[in-house]
Amino acid sequence: MTDVLQLQQISKKYAKQHVLKNISLSVQQGEFLALIGVNGAGKTTLIKTILDFEEADTGQITIFEQSHLKPQSRQTLAFLPEQFKPPIFLTGLQFLKYIAKLHQIPIKLDDIKKLCSQLDLDSEVLHKPIKKYSKGMNQKLGLVSCFFTQKPLLILDEPMSGLDPKARAYFKHYLQNLKQQQQTVFFTTHLLFDIQTLCDRMAILHDGELRFIGTPQQCCAQYQTDDLEQAYLRCIGADCISG
Repeated sequence: MTDVLQLQQISKKYAKQHVLKNISLSVQQGEFLALIGVNGAGKTTLIKTILDFEEADTGQITIFEQSHLKPQSRQTLAFLPEQFKPPIFLTGLQFLKYIAKLHQIPIKLDDIKKLCSQLDLDSEVLHKPIKKYSKGMNQKLGLVSCFFTQKPLLILDEPMSGLDPKARAYFKHYLQNLKQQQQTVFFTTHLLFDIQTLCDRMAILHDGELRFIGTPQQCCAQYQTDDLEQAYLRCIGADCISG
């Protein structure tokens, strides 16, 4: 299978702190890969490095076999940051039109309304100023802005942040449909149950190091438990809390 995203020996250091240590990872075409880790493990820094928001000290990154340093390589992806904050002086629709202009793609209102419905966002709120949106509405707008671009690679940093249980269910159902269409998704999450239902593989990042890469089933087998949460805790050396 084709590697959509490939990282080779990526390291990043702030002052004397090694945030990323020789990270090598690939995401294949049509794969859902989840990156998990405690707060401060280096997940967001790794994503910023992929997007060239941060400069790696060592290593190479390619996106569809092009260096991530080339702007055209990033034209193949859509990104949702962990703290999505659209301009509050715009309406939701104005923001989506702005995103469409940036990506040089047409915007079809019927398609936008359908996508909003699939993500549990009332399309009527698109005509309201974003400053009146709740956190959950903001997050749904961010997801809509990623999905309607139809980019072959989606990079989502904590995409379920701020979503209520109903919206999470809608979002996961939408992702499952994308999976059937061979969409490639690389995302971070703290929700281990969602990894079991959505992902082909998972990568555990701890103290800037990749401790595990493989399927959820392989993770459980490696750490000799049927429970993914316990396998994760054992991987990062925190299984003592299980008693």
